[in-house]
Amino acid sequence: MLSTLIAVASVALAAPPQVSFQSLLSEMTDRGAIARFPAPEYLCAQASSYDRASTSSSNAETWFANGDYNQFIRVEENNGRKEWVMMDQAGPGAVVRIWSANPKGVLRVYVDGDATPVLEGPMADMLGGKNEVVGTPLSQESARGWNLYLPIPYAKHCKVTSDSDKFYYQVNYRTYGKGSEVASASAALLKGNLDAIKAANKRLNEDNGPEAKSPPPPKKKLAPGAEYVNDLPAEPHAVDSVRVYISAKDMEQACRSVVIVGTFDGEETIWCPVSEFFGSGVGVNEYRDWYRSVEKPGDFSCRWVMPYAKSGSIKLVNLGKEPVGMMLTTDVRDWTWDDSSMHFFARWRSDYPIHAFAGRGTIDYNYVEIKGAGVYVGDNLSLMNPVPEWWGEGDEKVFVDGEAFPSHFGTGTEDYYGYAWGASIKFEHPFHAQPRVDGQKTENCYGQTTVTRVRSLDAIPFTKALKFDIEVWHWKECDVAYAATSYFYAKPGATHNRPAVPDAAKAAIVQAPPLPPPFAIEGALECEELKIVKTTQDITVGGQGMGSFRPRTWSGEGHLWVQGKRVGDFVELKVPCEKGKAVRVALHATRSWDYGIVRFSIDGTQVGKDTDLFSGAQNKVEPTGAIDLGTIEPKGDSFILRAEVVGGNEKSMGSKAFFGLDCLVLTPVK
Repeated sequence: MLSTLIAVASVALAAPPQVSFQSLLSEMTDRGAIARFPAPEYLCAQASSYDRASTSSSNAETWFANGDYNQFIRVEENNGRKEWVMMDQAGPGAVVRIWSANPKGVLRVYVDGDATPVLEGPMADMLGGKNEVVGTPLSQESARGWNLYLPIPYAKHCKVTSDSDKFYYQVNYRTYGKGSEVASASAALLKGNLDAIKAANKRLNEDNGPEAKSPPPPKKKLAPGAEYVNDLPAEPHAVDSVRVYISAKDMEQACRSVVIVGTFDGEETIWCPVSEFFGSGVGVNEYRDWYRSVEKPGDFSCRWVMPYAKSGSIKLVNLGKEPVGMMLTTDVRDWTWDDSSMHFFARWRSDYPIHAFAGRGTIDYNYVEIKGAGVYVGDNLSLMNPVPEWWGEGDEKVFVDGEAFPSHFGTGTEDYYGYAWGASIKFEHPFHAQPRVDGQKTENCYGQTTVTRVRSLDAIPFTKALKFDIEVWHWKECDVAYAATSYFYAKPGATHNRPAVPDAAKAAIVQAPPLPPPFAIEGALECEELKIVKTTQDITVGGQGMGSFRPRTWSGEGHLWVQGKRVGDFVELKVPCEKGKAVRVALHATRSWDYGIVRFSIDGTQVGKDTDLFSGAQNKVEPTGAIDLGTIEPKGDSFILRAEVVGGNEKSMGSKAFFGLDCLVLTPVK
């Protein structure tokens, strides 16, 4: 699947530097390094658990296949144990990112055929920020997505495995050109560089905003149709940071209709609405990553390095109907322009309506297509979803240098952006974030969402062309709005298919229609609202929105989610009632693919039968309907309901100890 590397020049002016663990850490935290075409040259590709039924875009029945789970290169036996192989690649190269939605077993990274792993430990710890070697944010769990960015270089060969299966994964890796000098990592080398790893973590955590947060300077008025130009110093320089302030009555529309335009060496390389350029999406959504920062009420900054050989300018243009208060400032640095230097591009498109079909892929939505040589370094997706159902099953597909099959084939839109399970949770990380997610309020997937990913070691070089697509794949038939921003560097002469689109920036932002009232069961006592009296200490218990699942018959469109780990895990709830009045108790619960067998008791006495809450199929989630717990006569004005895991269906996934409690209905007995 890999495209052909650039041919090595017949006469090398200087040998490319050696690639090592230390050099990769340094490269990761040097924003200027990504603005030069890489030396030594490399390709970036991805191994993942994408559905292997997807073989050709000419077959629409399989191209959007969604079984992106438990797909491995092979199963092998090592030292008497089975290991499932995620990646097996000849060197020289480097692993630069590992992601999973549900990491399982022990992760092992083998280098150069050595039987002893360079990296070994529980996969959830390695990817979840709990490993003493890696640390955070090089390893971090965010919004149910687990990511490892610790680079692992190898001279000859690399293999990544787990001794458990049944999980989703992505492994991004580099392959350097033949003859490139790469120093392989070792377990001893990693442990011997703990200070360097801590320094990289510290810089990624702390050095990801503007150098000085001074008060905003006085704003200028930018009338409709007007522009403000900041001409840059002549001769070779590089923009080091850009800061924009915006004030307006309608900030959402102003930040869409005021566009930032960058022109370098006579070519317009940047054309993008302000809030989209800075990764905020629709409106001003506070967050911070390695390259960008957004703060309210309207303070935007970025630290993309933008080189030019002779001339450059950055301007703001008000395409809206109302005047806007604004200010634009830039910092520049000295830059030596040479054959490796590239211009910085940020290009935007917006489309509505895009008609999505229920339960299947619709189209491959093209972010950008580039002709020439350069490096792809990130993107944003801003989306309006008019319904509560999940919208992001679509996989990314990245074609490099005209390859027939993409060297990056993903497992889901949220997976590409570093999180998982469609989590409606705002989060930020140096390399990926969800700055806006309206569904966090409604506990579903409704409304405006913005997700963004920026790249450092996992940047994607191309020598002839690059095409980035992502599937539109929704669980509900509806019309969605997409807006995509693509960031890339390219050598002079490169072209792309994303012209300026002033009409789209002028247009009113498409808003989601009002949601229908939530489904409610008459007389329901919502379990997620009842007082938790006692629970197993080391488990997670809390409300979970269920509005994105069908049928929509969870009362209040939510339930109490108990994430048990073993048999014996429990929760006890205090249930209000009328003292001395007999009632028949009906419990409404949830069945799912990783749920356990649960026993119920009231005030210490078992009621009803042990209930198997396994749904019977992977990814199937459904309400149980009423479970009869019998008749009780409360002695006080409340009683204690206990739900305890007593086993697990052999077909259930994970710990087999999760369960969900929707509501209780107490019916008086006459």
